[in-house]
Amino acid sequence: MDNRKRQPSSSSTGSLVFWSSSFPRQAARVLIVEALPPGWSDTCSVLCDALDNFLSLACSLDGPCRIPLLSLYAISRQQECLLPFVQVRGNLARLHSCVEELRSIPGESCIKSAAKGGDLLRQAVLDSLQQFKQYIRHTSTGNQACSNASVEVTVVTSQPGRSVIHQLESGLKEADLVSLRRLLVVQIIGTNDWSQDSHSPEATMTEDSLMLGTEVDLQQVENSVFAMETVLKAWLQEQGGEREHLHLLLPSPSDNPLPVCVKCDMLERLISPALIPMTPSLGVKTESVRDFLPAVKGPGNQSPTPQRLRVIKVLHADGVCESVLYGLPLVIRPTTCWQLDWDEMENNNSLFHALCQTLRNQDLFLLLRVEPDKKSPAGGSGVYSHYILQPSPSLSLLLKPVASRELLLPCSLPVSNQDPSPNAMQSIQGCLSQLDEDFVLNPLLLSSNLYQHLRSRALLSQPRYPYRLQSAPAHREQPQAAESSRNAVGRQQRQPPNRQLGPSSRVRATVAPLPSASSCSSSLLGPPPAKASRPALHFLSSGRRAPAPPLQEEDSDDCLILQ
Repeated sequence: MDNRKRQPSSSSTGSLVFWSSSFPRQAARVLIVEALPPGWSDTCSVLCDALDNFLSLACSLDGPCRIPLLSLYAISRQQECLLPFVQVRGNLARLHSCVEELRSIPGESCIKSAAKGGDLLRQAVLDSLQQFKQYIRHTSTGNQACSNASVEVTVVTSQPGRSVIHQLESGLKEADLVSLRRLLVVQIIGTNDWSQDSHSPEATMTEDSLMLGTEVDLQQVENSVFAMETVLKAWLQEQGGEREHLHLLLPSPSDNPLPVCVKCDMLERLISPALIPMTPSLGVKTESVRDFLPAVKGPGNQSPTPQRLRVIKVLHADGVCESVLYGLPLVIRPTTCWQLDWDEMENNNSLFHALCQTLRNQDLFLLLRVEPDKKSPAGGSGVYSHYILQPSPSLSLLLKPVASRELLLPCSLPVSNQDPSPNAMQSIQGCLSQLDEDFVLNPLLLSSNLYQHLRSRALLSQPRYPYRLQSAPAHREQPQAAESSRNAVGRQQRQPPNRQLGPSSRVRATVAPLPSASSCSSSLLGPPPAKASRPALHFLSSGRRAPAPPLQEEDSDDCLILQ
């Protein structure tokens, strides 16, 4: 699996898309499900539906490998490995059958002894670690799927989470946990038991009194499909943690020449629709108007029909988070189509102006949804994209794609209730005071050095021309010889077309320099000196070709040979 590039899909433009591998340290995943009474009858359908939704997305994602390996265990009457370690990408059929097998486990007549359930859970963890070691041992070291020899185990249970953690602690004290990076216990709490003051579905509590020497977390989630999807989608985010991702450099408020550095990590907020191989009706690309308009089907030069977006909600501007918007915005203006009559165009301009002013005065946005095509077959599983319509100070609107539930990744950022330290506040305020302040962002003042980069790149890759200079004696050729050579070429060109040239014959086209004004005036006095002549250029004929010079490594363009 090459994490640096992907082959273009049927919906792509035909060129390779390159990216750097942002997931080189992703760990293998083990999911252990406790299908024990009485909670399994309530959580079975929720967990299996969430697994189906998540795996359908994870198996179809393009780009870097986010989940290299996955294994699934179930604990009911006994500990059972439903799925040994397999690669996730492109393996949806096998993973779906595994989820259906998990769904078929009955919710009753299972083991009812908590002690026996804890022992089976310990065996499942140890067995998964042993199978992972065997997989690594029998897989070549160059395989990208096993480049990182670590595994993360997630236990899903409806039992009290703290008691499950202490059972694992006592059972795994003497085990070899070198390859275990993290152990996560996910406790599913019933909807009736989920009070208002409970932890949020994305909250994580870490035990402090554990002796396993590895990271052990307890996560309590609501018994809903979305909450379980949020837990599983955390697997799609980078789990490196070896180094910081970003350094923010602020000017130092003192005389110190070194800037103030704020070290940060980056977190993905959503899955880019460009990583999904299928092309929805809208939403993947907004780089141009033609990317937005629907495809034209049918013969001839039929013009595309207008795209129909239905307004479904009115939103307050302060309630829209910019992190869920993606792609390039499109400017929306009233139409100037010449096929409309003047009355209709004037009425349309008035409606557009009223819409812009109303949204701007009341600080509102509009939520839009793509209207399905009436010609599409009924009952088809179409993909509906959504957009935000935002007013601008001018007589125009901005159209931006907005992510849907399926593309969102977990993002539980803590909200601090206490102020930062006075020293930190004073340092940051001093750094910001060193910067210039503008009330309006002017892109004309921003230069990315793009012109210079493109110019230098083009000059370094000059094309190789198909002609070559004549030898040194030809440089000293007199004009009379050049004239006779041109007459000979003219006689050869006037020969009948059915007359073939011999294998040793060679056609030489001599290109003479154009006469300048001074040379024309001095032509009456005699022939020009030899130093005024320039090297003549000639082309190779098809009868005899000189060997082409070797290409450099950075220049792979084909050379054109004129005949």
